[in-house]
Amino acid sequence: MHVLGLNAFHGDSSACLVSDGRIVAAAEEERFTRVKHWAGFPAKAIAYCLREGGLTLADVDRVAVNHDPRAGFWPRVAFVLAHPPAPAAVLDRMRRRGRRADLAAHFARAFGDGALRAPVEHVEHHESHLASAYYGSRFERAIALSVDGFGDFASAAWGLGERERLSVDGRVHFPHSLGIFYQALTQYLGFPHYGDEYKVMGLAPYGEPRHVEKVRRLLRLDSRGKFRLDLAYFRHASERIEFDWDDGSPRFSPLFSDALVELLGPVRRPEDPVEAIHRDLARSVQAAYEEAFFHVVDGAQARYEATDLVLAGGCAQNSVANGKLAARTRIRRTYVQAAAGDAGGALGAALVCWARASGGARPQPMDHAYWGPAFDDDAAGAALAGRSAELAAAGCAEERLDDESALCARVAGLVAEGRVVGWFQGRMEWGPRALGNRSVLADPRRADMKEVLNAKIKRRESFRPFAPSILREAVGDWFEVDADVPFMTQVYPIRAEKRAAIPAVAHVDGSGRLQTVTMDSNPRYYRLIASFGRLTGVPILLNTSFNESEPIVCAPAEALDCFLRTRMDVLVLGDRVVVRPQD
Repeated sequence: MHVLGLNAFHGDSSACLVSDGRIVAAAEEERFTRVKHWAGFPAKAIAYCLREGGLTLADVDRVAVNHDPRAGFWPRVAFVLAHPPAPAAVLDRMRRRGRRADLAAHFARAFGDGALRAPVEHVEHHESHLASAYYGSRFERAIALSVDGFGDFASAAWGLGERERLSVDGRVHFPHSLGIFYQALTQYLGFPHYGDEYKVMGLAPYGEPRHVEKVRRLLRLDSRGKFRLDLAYFRHASERIEFDWDDGSPRFSPLFSDALVELLGPVRRPEDPVEAIHRDLARSVQAAYEEAFFHVVDGAQARYEATDLVLAGGCAQNSVANGKLAARTRIRRTYVQAAAGDAGGALGAALVCWARASGGARPQPMDHAYWGPAFDDDAAGAALAGRSAELAAAGCAEERLDDESALCARVAGLVAEGRVVGWFQGRMEWGPRALGNRSVLADPRRADMKEVLNAKIKRRESFRPFAPSILREAVGDWFEVDADVPFMTQVYPIRAEKRAAIPAVAHVDGSGRLQTVTMDSNPRYYRLIASFGRLTGVPILLNTSFNESEPIVCAPAEALDCFLRTRMDVLVLGDRVVVRPQD
């Protein structure tokens, strides 16, 4: 049975294909439209998934959507009776609901009239998140937790996964939300774009929690793991919030109120410098978020008495908090869905739909995240041939190494020389992180490498860190944990005696956002890191996403374009190595 899962008309629109309980393909629409966090109908991602599965739309048995308009009915009624909405807000909601309800028209426009024959099944937003995490894991019994902004009138949900069964036992409903708390403070700190919360998380280690008592006023921790916002500091429950989900990057008007400005001081504008007050506020925001997040986890742990946890929802991308779970709670093992945000809801909805139709069977776990498009050598060759004049003008030399060992040794040597390498291999990653197939790689031993990367390619805020990709068997030698973190979703302390050896991937507090790499999950990337380890004694590469102020590259032409317009030193497209002369 073939199930097409969708996250549509929302940020990070996406599609996935699940066939007989196995993931076949999954991708975000932004990778094809080249617009970050693209919101709308994911027609291009759907077309890719069908091609990957060798199917037409007529072959699909079910379409699963990670939104259920019937969910949260009584909490909605209670809230509307207590807080009658303005007519403009009602019209906005009716328009959005109409677009979501008219899926058949969107399919007809994209694929032709009558192309869609499968019934559409709606799966509640947080159930989709929970399923993406629990069914993706190999845990036999685990707490399942979803925390985000809002979806289907709720911001958090928890349940228990036991073998084939997944329950959803509790929720936190609108208007209370840890995601809204973090997003509002992100806007206040001068990072206004959808998805900018990771910038506050990256800034936090540079400050001190001097304002945490003030920030705590925004959050109230209730019994049994719940929380409430002090709504005096937020606008979303009492005013119309302008936002746009229509075929482009999502946009929000400010979520915080004048009361928050009175409490914390002047709002930082995006063009203003980041000063000590902003660093200290970022640290205080992260500290207050962690207290509330661990409170939710503790409540679920007391209910279920389990020590394994699976996480999804946008807040599950807070890798700093995730890395502290074992130290701050009774959780011992954690699995975080690679596409923890709303994109991953497409996968969760498809897995729920398949499990229901199959009589409750458990889908195949998700051990890796390489579910996007792959391109053969002909595509790489055509891309290079099409830009041959520009490559020649830049003095680039091309070589081809069909032997994988020779390729990895050659590239490892270039990295060890200080070259910055665009590494384009195999199937594109699912989720927001580059995990070794659409990555920019560099030497973690160089203290100046962050500045080099920002000058040559990334052109981003200087406080944002880069991540270490490490051979799985070497984790315990370099980090103060020995854990599987395949999707770069947890930050852990680097061993004190090792920090000086890898300064380019050590945060200011001595931690690193870990990605563990195994031979089974990505053989070529594993061999490259191993080659670098043999050459240098450091089985780690600096890994950042292959992009420059755009979505991660998907196709060879996009990788080549990024290489040519930046000062990247080396481009590796499959077996082809393009080397630019050194400055």
